[in-house]
Amino acid sequence: MNRPCFGCFAYHWVIDIFRVCVLSRFSCPSKRSYKSVTAEQVDAGKQEKKTMSINPEKFQESITNELEVVKDRVRNLIGDAHWGEEGRFKEAVLKNVIRRFLPSSLSIGTGFIVKSKKVSGSTEIGVSKQVDIIVYNNRIPVLFCEGDFIITTHTNVKATVEVKTKVTNSNFQEILRKSVENAKFMGNRIFNGIFAYDYEKTTDWVASLTRILEGLSGDGKYVNHMALGPQVFVKHWNQGATVNSDTCNSDFYGIYDFSSRANENGSRGEPRKLSFSYFISNLLYDIFGDQLSDRV
Repeated sequence: MNRPCFGCFAYHWVIDIFRVCVLSRFSCPSKRSYKSVTAEQVDAGKQEKKTMSINPEKFQESITNELEVVKDRVRNLIGDAHWGEEGRFKEAVLKNVIRRFLPSSLSIGTGFIVKSKKVSGSTEIGVSKQVDIIVYNNRIPVLFCEGDFIITTHTNVKATVEVKTKVTNSNFQEILRKSVENAKFMGNRIFNGIFAYDYEKTTDWVASLTRILEGLSGDGKYVNHMALGPQVFVKHWNQGATVNSDTCNSDFYGIYDFSSRANENGSRGEPRKLSFSYFISNLLYDIFGDQLSDRV
C-alpha cells in the first residue's frame, strides 16, 4: 500500500481521533444536549495511536501556531488604528492556510451568494449578506470574479466561514444570527462555520456557551462547526449520525475543550492548541467525506 502524503495523513489522523477516540467516550443522547469534552479524555483515547513514529499532533498544533503568529503582524505595525484592515488581513491568513489543502478544482474567496426562487409565478433574485470565506467549485462558472472577490450562485458553494478576531458570549448571538441567516438563504446543507482567533472565557464559559447553543433550537444544524480561539472547538452532530456504533436519535452539539490536560504524575500539563486544525480538518472531511477513506 502506498504511503499517503504527510499532510493528508496527519489530517486524517485528526479526523480519526475526533470520531473514534474522543466520541467513543460518549454515546448519543436521547434528546438535544451539549457535551463538553476535556483534553484528558482526548488523551485517554489517543493511547491507541502510540505506535506511530511520526507526531501528527505536533503537526496539527503547528497550524494553529502559524495562524497565531501571522495574525499579530499587522497589529504590531499599525496598533488599533485600522480595525477593518486588520480583520481583512486575518481573513486572508485563514484563506491562505485552507487553500494549501484544497485540490485544483476548488477555489477560495470572499463575496456574495446569489439564489433565485419562484414567488407567485415570477422569479425573484436574492443576495446573501457578505460571506468572509467561500469555498467553491471552480469548474462551475461564477457570476463575477475579481481577485479573491466573487459573486456566485449557491449550487457551486461547498463551504462558508465567518471570521472574527474575538468572540465573547455577549456578541456571539449576533454572529450566530448572521451565519444562520446566510445558511438558510442557501438552503443546501454544507459546512457553515464560525472561526474566531480569540475567545473570551468567563469562569462559567461552558454553561454560558451551552445556553447560547440551546437558544439556536432547530437552527443549530445551520451552524455546524466553530473554532473559538485555539483551545475550544464546537461541532454539531445531526440526527442519524453514527457515534460509538450508535445512531443518534436527535441533534446535539459537542463542545471540545483543549485548555488543560493532566500529566502522568497528575499535575496539570500545558494546554493544547488543536481547535484551528480540527476546524480545517472537519471542513475538508465535510466536503470530501468517503473520498478520503483511503487516507488511513
